[in-house]
Amino acid sequence: MWAYRLAGPGRFERCSVPEPAAPSRGQVVLRVTAGGICGSDLDFFLGATTPEGTLKESMFGEPGFPLHEVTGEVVATAHPAHAVGDQVVGWAARADGVAEFVTTDGDEVAAYRSGLSPETAVLLQPLACVLYAVGTLGDLSGQDVAVLGLGPIGLLFTHVLRSRGARRIIGVDRVNRSAMGLRFGADEVVWSSVDRWARDAVLQPQVVVECIGHQAGTLNDAIRVTASAGQIYYFGIVDEAAQTVNLRQAQRKNLTLRTGITLQRRRMLAEADAYLAEHPELQTGYVTDVLHAVEIETAFRRALNPTPEQGKVVVRMP
Repeated sequence: MWAYRLAGPGRFERCSVPEPAAPSRGQVVLRVTAGGICGSDLDFFLGATTPEGTLKESMFGEPGFPLHEVTGEVVATAHPAHAVGDQVVGWAARADGVAEFVTTDGDEVAAYRSGLSPETAVLLQPLACVLYAVGTLGDLSGQDVAVLGLGPIGLLFTHVLRSRGARRIIGVDRVNRSAMGLRFGADEVVWSSVDRWARDAVLQPQVVVECIGHQAGTLNDAIRVTASAGQIYYFGIVDEAAQTVNLRQAQRKNLTLRTGITLQRRRMLAEADAYLAEHPELQTGYVTDVLHAVEIETAFRRALNPTPEQGKVVVRMP
């Protein structure tokens, strides 16, 4: 089967590898139909590894890496919830989705509604993650919220937070995301670095969602700006396992810091499918760039360098 592997920082090469073996118990084999590029994939594309010796680090240079948001057709199954021919969306468990076939955990994919193209359905995976995170925040009715980073994940957070009753939503990004942010439900979009905005902010939101990750600076900015007794959800992926956080300020403000990974994935994918049915505007406004697998390097570089009107970058598989 065909696949692409990282041959060096920012450089993919096409390769041929054996087709996957029959799935083990609980697994499914998918013929990949589309893949979404996540912010957590981008540092790996540039050659980074993680300090903990994680699965993703061990996968560097392996066929299909790094891509975990996928849609696909089930071609073999050892999971009771999936049948051959099902069209599913979810996680490539080994982040090896830039390939003709992937073997993944059947509990990490779910069937999606007929009528959705694979390039649209792939958005259900990040939407499931956002719905899970927002679900941990409790009742948001009447609360002021700030979303730090208005990339594809930040836009989904803005949309979901609006639907969950947030009173006022401010989005902050170093790219001018004014038009996109307002369309997805923000009341105000600030074109600024987060540290500059936090230094000058007048409004202190009760909830801050940090969608940038990678460094402690933006988390400390969130701590600085969150109202007393407020809460922060740290969604962004960290590059270093240990980081310096202003714990004294967080304590003195009685803040709650939340973070984590998405659990109950099949259930959350089903909730995302239902949410998309209720909000069909996401079907046309979120995925803005669809490229073919042969353009995989271009797709990653586009995700690395977003324009003001750019949403999700998706790769269509042959």
